[in-house]
Amino acid sequence: MSAERATEAGLVRLARRLAARSGGTGVRVGIGDDCAVLDPTPGAALIATTDLLLEDVHFRRRWAEPADIGWKAMAVNLSDIASMGAEPRWALVALACPAGTRMEEVEAFYAGALALAERHGVALVGGDTSSSPHGWLVNVTVLGETPAPPLLRSTARPGDVVAVTGPLGRAAAGLALLERRAAPRGLNPGILADVTAAHLRPRPRLEEAGWLARAGGVTAMMDLSDGLATDLGRLAAESGVGACVELERLPVDAATRAVARAVGGDATAWATGGGEDYELLLTCAPAEVERLRAGLPAKAGARLSVVGAVVPGPGVRWLDSRGREVAVAAGFEHLSSRTAAGARR
Repeated sequence: MSAERATEAGLVRLARRLAARSGGTGVRVGIGDDCAVLDPTPGAALIATTDLLLEDVHFRRRWAEPADIGWKAMAVNLSDIASMGAEPRWALVALACPAGTRMEEVEAFYAGALALAERHGVALVGGDTSSSPHGWLVNVTVLGETPAPPLLRSTARPGDVVAVTGPLGRAAAGLALLERRAAPRGLNPGILADVTAAHLRPRPRLEEAGWLARAGGVTAMMDLSDGLATDLGRLAAESGVGACVELERLPVDAATRAVARAVGGDATAWATGGGEDYELLLTCAPAEVERLRAGLPAKAGARLSVVGAVVPGPGVRWLDSRGREVAVAAGFEHLSSRTAAGARR
């Protein structure tokens, strides 16, 4: 294993070398100058997002390899672009790491980020480097475009249904396994690999979001990063509406339920508050559901599941199998001392 220490000059050379092969279009000047110079598509709206990931808040080095961290840092930003129905184009990556970090660790980090970026035609065009006294710190900014009006979280309407694009709670199940020092007995190794990958290397629903934006009929959309309970509350508040969710209708897959049984967890609580599923949360008219469900690209288990309805008035209500209102814990809150079960740890 190489013992070469990372330096600022070395990191810049590495980023420039990797960026040269990252592909993408519309880059007039990339890494090497004070700013990147980009050529947006005429007539397209520019979409911008950024996410900050901190060691021991969003990931832990005990189980997250540098390549996993790079992948996830890129994924959470691409998921934001997807939620607007946009196409990601360019990325800027800032990395701060402790003294003594090896160059091979940094190269693995960039390899993980670029593996996902290149899959979606995203070019690395800049960023920054620094030392950090408190572990790894990653900040990624992604710029995207959309020729059509972007899908927003503020345009849901009473009478719409509430739907998600895939199973919920998988990332929380993966985290529950990663936090254990030994795998539970009797759990299929394929399940272990499946759900831990959901936490370490989430897959943003870019293809599905692009199709939904082109298909029409979606009234509001966002991604599920902090848990359904938190994110649906945000969508409802921005739209000036309420929502009602039937817990029995939440799509929780067999792997997540198997992990919950093995570790004594609550699969439903993971689905509502676990977070980091990066599925799409959307609303549409009831008459549009079957058309959207039939046309949605079924990659990586994507399937439109109706979980509730948009209603007048504020707040989100959660109903059990008997139609009784029950309390559901909120998901992740960035400035709270409470950390959500299964999210952002």
